[in-house]
Amino acid sequence: MENKLYSKVFLWLFVGLMITFITGYYTSVNEAALNAIFKKGMYVVFIIIEVALALILSIRLHKMSATTAKFCYLLYTFISGLTFSSILVEFKLESIMFVFGITSVLFLIFAVIGLKTNIDLSKLSTYLLIGLFGIIIASILNIFINSETFNLGIVILSILIFVGYTAFDIQRIKQLEGTLDDDNVAILGAFNLYLDFINIFIDLLRLFGESDN
Repeated sequence: MENKLYSKVFLWLFVGLMITFITGYYTSVNEAALNAIFKKGMYVVFIIIEVALALILSIRLHKMSATTAKFCYLLYTFISGLTFSSILVEFKLESIMFVFGITSVLFLIFAVIGLKTNIDLSKLSTYLLIGLFGIIIASILNIFINSETFNLGIVILSILIFVGYTAFDIQRIKQLEGTLDDDNVAILGAFNLYLDFINIFIDLLRLFGESDN
């Protein structure tokens, strides 16, 4: 039963990532779409929709039907692809593919750790959350400081936090099994892992990505 649930989680994770990257790529090579998003004020609208959907999935998913949960998740990954296009424009495609490969390997390592370890990773959740808030505050401060060294520290800390969240979120799926409908658990697990993967990818791209002038 557990293996079947994890299969669903990773299937939805794969679908979500493909929607985001395909949408982001086709938007990044479409000048009209880029102008509509970034020059006509739609970017802010999409960000607001993203935040709203993230909150809905995090807070209300346990009360949703499986169909509604799937729709919200797929819509989130599509909207993320539209905003994600700004990153794909900034870096060379071969560099993006290289970093995607690194991210996949790193993500897989910590997913296996979360799946196989007998240590209760829920004890780390408080520290991970504190670290996440620390990154947000530090990022805001760096807008004014504008220090490359400080930014490097933020990126490295962010990677550590999200690989930690990857292991934690994988283990949490086991704990949620039986508390919700399996389809809802699969969507919630996929959504959390999707956020982990995307954040690790963006951080690694900031470290190793080659700019496309």
